Amino acid sequence: MKTCNIKAKINEGLLDSTLTDLCSVSPAKIEGERVRYCNAADAFNSVYGDMDGVRLFSVGGRSEISGNHTDHNYGRVIAASVNLDILAVAAPTDDGVVRIKSEGFPEDVVAEGKCAEPDESLFFTSAAIIAGMQKAFLNAGYNIGGFNAYTTSNVLKGSGISSSAAFEVMVGNILNYLYNDGKVSNVEIAKMAQFAENKYFGKPCGLMDQTACAVGGFITIDFADPTSPVIESMDFDLSREGYSLCIVNTGGNHADLNEDYASVPAEMKAVAKVMGREVLRGLTAGDLVAGAADIREKCGDRALLRAFHFVAENDRVAAQVEALKAGDLDEFFRGVVGSGNSSFKFLQNVYTTKNVAEQGLSLALCITENYLAGKRAACRVHGGGFAGTIQAFVPSEFTEEYRALMDSVFGNGACHVLSVRRAGAVELTF
Repeated sequence: MKTCNIKAKINEGLLDSTLTDLCSVSPAKIEGERVRYCNAADAFNSVYGDMDGVRLFSVGGRSEISGNHTDHNYGRVIAASVNLDILAVAAPTDDGVVRIKSEGFPEDVVAEGKCAEPDESLFFTSAAIIAGMQKAFLNAGYNIGGFNAYTTSNVLKGSGISSSAAFEVMVGNILNYLYNDGKVSNVEIAKMAQFAENKYFGKPCGLMDQTACAVGGFITIDFADPTSPVIESMDFDLSREGYSLCIVNTGGNHADLNEDYASVPAEMKAVAKVMGREVLRGLTAGDLVAGAADIREKCGDRALLRAFHFVAENDRVAAQVEALKAGDLDEFFRGVVGSGNSSFKFLQNVYTTKNVAEQGLSLALCITENYLAGKRAACRVHGGGFAGTIQAFVPSEFTEEYRALMDSVFGNGACHVLSVRRAGAVELTF
């Protein structure tokens, strides 16, 4: 199909029901999504020409609901795919070269041969992610091939909604449908995305972000066996309970934060090593107290505090899952607050020590706690931390007032009111 044919079908309304579901927009606002997809088709055409075989793909961002920095040590998490997404217009080519032009960024061009081994000179680039996904597909015995793609995203970079994981999963999503007939499961794609980020991108992330983006819905994941994570869909609807999921982007500077992010799993695993383990999963608070003197000498106090956070957070997630199953929203919110407090005091990922004068997350949490005082609500740091976003569960009747308050402090559009997206990585068909 050519881009002109795709645009015609979009404008005829043949994608309306799909877009309404994916983007959680009312029928009255569907025109905006039609325009977004048509504009992406036009942009593809301007870069690559009106090719045959053009197809549409979408991957949502994610919100970590609970389980802050637990996945990389084989812990438990609650997460949800959200209605902000990266969309791609793509078509196969016969030269084995992947070309991806993302809106606002230079084109990445990666040939098949570039994926043979990680290239440290490409660390922290999108080209490295592409090469890593190619290698992961080959390692798993799947097909790869060339394609041209144009992507555009409303998953804000540095927002804690995982723009990088969504991009990784999108590359896998395209390879899956263009060259493997869609037979690669989204869980497999998530594992490949983690491999790409760890080995080729150079960031030692866990598997939560990729899984939440790829699988979709409101889910809990147990990574006790990271090669086969246990994923359980949760029959929980915030809007049905009368709440909005608000993500506030504080606009912090994300420059040079990779070291901060990497220090968390590194320090946790250093503690685990002292305790004779690869990761912290399986250790108790009592174990950490018993080994505290040795851990402090070999790893330092912060590493031990982060280990205590992991143990408590892992148990907290399990309790929150049971609370949601029982319909106990108060207990779930207590877990949200507990997660936030532990992240601030023990995990220590609410601001970077490289720039202690900038504490947008701390400020956002302070203002939010004051606003929500006396209300049945909760807030916490969101995502990797150090800069970026906080998360707040706000009663629907106060959502617009809360949005206006946070926008007044952090800038117009800082507060995003999100909904949960039920679908994960998908190809959009007419």
